[in-house]
Amino acid sequence: MKAVILAGGLGTRMGDATAALPKPLVQVGGRPILWHILKGYQAHGISDFVVCAGHAGHRLCEFFEQERGAEPWTVQVVDTGLHTATGGRLRRVRHLLGDETFCMTYGDAVADVDVTALLSLHRAQHRLVTVTAVQPRLHFGVIAFGADGHPVGFQEKPRLDDMWVNGGFFVIEPAALDAVTSDEQAWEDAPMTGLAQAGQLAAYRHGGFWQCMDAPRDRDTLERIWQAGDARWKVW
Repeated sequence: MKAVILAGGLGTRMGDATAALPKPLVQVGGRPILWHILKGYQAHGISDFVVCAGHAGHRLCEFFEQERGAEPWTVQVVDTGLHTATGGRLRRVRHLLGDETFCMTYGDAVADVDVTALLSLHRAQHRLVTVTAVQPRLHFGVIAFGADGHPVGFQEKPRLDDMWVNGGFFVIEPAALDAVTSDEQAWEDAPMTGLAQAGQLAAYRHGGFWQCMDAPRDRDTLERIWQAGDARWKVW
């Protein structure tokens, strides 16, 4: 089974860290976050990867050339364009996927998702796409007010228990890519909306660790967790 990693975005919210470097190569614990993601899949028996490159894609090629032989991976880095949307990137690598079910995720988030259980759910649901749903945390403390208008509670950066968001870590049947019609289409817009409306979208609820590296503070958070020896995404 193959896993496709979307690694072509500009990563502008990471500031100077991604001026000449793809965001998936920004390091956590001395290794690119992309390395952590691939190691997570490897722990579940998946070691055949297609990396959709764009911004500074040559740096991805250089990284995997340097890593050749260090890990039991087969990696194809594909230039999917500088400004291609996420759906368009998948469309551009479809010819490499054949007719087999494949995994897909973003190159900037780590989690302790049980990929084996995710695949089992996908097969049992018989849908074209299964998305991993996660519960995000606010970046702020939440204040609860009583009937008299005075604060009665405070919780720092709570998890939003009544909200589930797209956490990546998809399982996809190639036929689902028929929903993508152009390079400009984001996978998360019309394609996923249409699949959901057609009853072809399933969700795997993941209540464990998940963290997206969207901005420098997220990278700092992941680094602190790694240095503290509490990296729950380290399942290998």
